[in-house]
Amino acid sequence: MEATQTIAPEWRPIPPRATQLAYAARSDTGRVRSSNEDSLEFDLETGLMVLADGMGGCNGGEIASAMAINIVSGEFRQLPLTLPSDEVASAGLSSAAMRLCTAIAKANREIYQHGLMQPQLSGMGTTLVAALFLGARVTIASIGDSRVYRLRQGHFEQLTVDHTVVQEQVEYGLITPEQARLAGSRGLITRALGVEAGVEVDVQEQPILPGDVFLLCSDGLFDMLDDTEIQFVIDHAGGDLETAAEHLIDAANHKGGYDNISVILARAA
Repeated sequence: MEATQTIAPEWRPIPPRATQLAYAARSDTGRVRSSNEDSLEFDLETGLMVLADGMGGCNGGEIASAMAINIVSGEFRQLPLTLPSDEVASAGLSSAAMRLCTAIAKANREIYQHGLMQPQLSGMGTTLVAALFLGARVTIASIGDSRVYRLRQGHFEQLTVDHTVVQEQVEYGLITPEQARLAGSRGLITRALGVEAGVEVDVQEQPILPGDVFLLCSDGLFDMLDDTEIQFVIDHAGGDLETAAEHLIDAANHKGGYDNISVILARAA
């Protein structure tokens, strides 16, 4: 079993015009898997937090998720602070969203090409969720079934939409959300990073209010705990994000820990 990784929270300002954030992150192999294919990164200098859950045999999942995190975070730090206004306008996205999409697109290309050059890694890929905190807004990008949640004034809400077969069945009215949670095929994803030459990224921008808590997590968490249970753990951590992250991992493992479990928690001041 791999050792659990724990990162203590700290307070640092995020330029420019950034909301102060406290954060904590933790990743655990779980009780069944022999290796951890999840990867995560958090950079308070740029305001970027990223989490990926890899898939693929012959260590392909570990490689894909690590590549995604390294490329997105590294490329993002190298991008200019602003993009040409005509490019932003043509895409209908803010400069922050464009920067994030550009970095994710590069990661997709490089993972896909790496899989083509290494036959044993053919078909490897990864989910990805990213949250970019700038000023009073957060830009969220998602591919696959890793999630971003927000806890605001007692209301816990999933902000991202799962790219899975089960979620499509819910949207078409074939099954209810309650039936979806019990579906045996809920892990079948319809979109992943690095599987094809191009990928569609869901992007949204949300306002940040003081006290908001954002949770980025892999399916190893929410497959074991429902939303009510996740909120209960966060609410009863006494405002300590490190404690909340630790208790979320422990609770998921207590329920079986069938998959790798990774969480990033961020709270706005």
